[in-house]
Order: sequence, then C-alpha cells, then structure tokens
Amino acid sequence: QVQLVESGGGLVQPGGSLRLSCAASGFSFSIFAMSWYRQAPGKERELVARITSAGSSTNYANSVKGRFSISRHNANNTVYLQMNSLKVEDTAVYYCNRDPPLRVGYLNYWGQGTQVTVSS
Repeated sequence: QVQLVESGGGLVQPGGSLRLSCAASGFSFSIFAMSWYRQAPGKERELVARITSAGSSTNYANSVKGRFSISRHNANNTVYLQMNSLKVEDTAVYYCNRDPPLRVGYLNYWGQGTQVTVSS
C-alpha cells in the first residue's frame, strides 16, 4: 500500500527556518527521484525541489534557490526539505512525491501535505 506522510510544517516568522520530512512506503523508494511541491490557496501546485534517486543531483525552483535544500535518506525511505530565510510568499501546503508520481488508477496520488505559514 502506497503512503506519503509529510511532517514538520508550522508557523514561523519571516527569516526563520523549518525542516520538512516525508516518509514514503509502498514502492521501491531508492530507485525513484523524489520531489517537493507546494500549493498556496487558489494557485496551482508548483514544483519546489527535486533530488535524483541516489541523491547525487538536485534542482530547485528559482524562487527558492539558495534558501531551500532537498536531501534524502534511502535507508529509511525519507526525503527532507530544509527551508531557510523563509518569506511570506513561501506560505503553502507542502507535498512530496516520487518521479514519476504515484498513481491510483488514472489519478496522481498525493499525501495530506504539511502546512507552512510564514507570518510576523
């Protein structure tokens, strides 16, 4: 049974930091690239960061480059997102998923996500 469980979100002030975690199960984690996405109210889900299966290469959206860092620990099927110098515009629900994304029937599968709110 596939499962994606995001955690670590919360309320922080601008300039603060958070570390998000994503615990994955139900597929062979170590052979898939993993990504973090975020979705703000009324907006499309956007790709934030991606890491290759072995963790040898990473990519970031321009809006977070230099502030966020994605990493993974294949031994415990977990991917992380370290977020520093947070801005109000980073407020969103953050999700993780594999690449290619998990599917249930013809639809992509998403976990519940974790809320990140940046506010003073």
